[in-house]
Amino acid sequence: MALKTIRVGREEMRKRVALFSELKGFDGGLPDSDHPDCKRTLYNVVGFQPPEGADTATTSPVGAQAAENASIKISEGFNLGYCHAKPGKGPMMHNHDTNETFIPMTGRWRCSWEVDGQVEAFELGPHDVISFPPGVQRRFENVTFDEPDKEHLLMFVIGGNQPKAEFSPGAMDDLRDRGLLES
Repeated sequence: MALKTIRVGREEMRKRVALFSELKGFDGGLPDSDHPDCKRTLYNVVGFQPPEGADTATTSPVGAQAAENASIKISEGFNLGYCHAKPGKGPMMHNHDTNETFIPMTGRWRCSWEVDGQVEAFELGPHDVISFPPGVQRRFENVTFDEPDKEHLLMFVIGGNQPKAEFSPGAMDDLRDRGLLES
């Protein structure tokens, strides 16, 4: 059986083009956005519609503002975005209900996860890939410390049409202790 073929004109196809120079980044909308170690800019390129039933700990992986402003507004089973961050910066431990894959585009990035009370990690460089299964507490951090003032870029791909992010209990406690969340 042959696959269905469709014809898409240039104007319609332009809706599926995201020029990096035109992307709008957001630095808020997540529980850890105001934490000094977590400052970063997230770019919602493909998908990331706001999840249903989100609460303080459960959000869109890119935050509310970015989720509402996808450059390519489609729901076709995956989402793609970028993160710009300076060395030492990245999100707190969090979890997703779907797969999340990280691909550093520039710099060095430490991708960590929790297992049996311990933190494991791999350090990745440009074009390396790590893919976390659903349910694993994970985080990433720019570790390009020899360039202290330079932001580097990480691409992330997350499965699903409305993926959810949930910060770890330890991350939520830390945010409350710092007065960055309501008790």
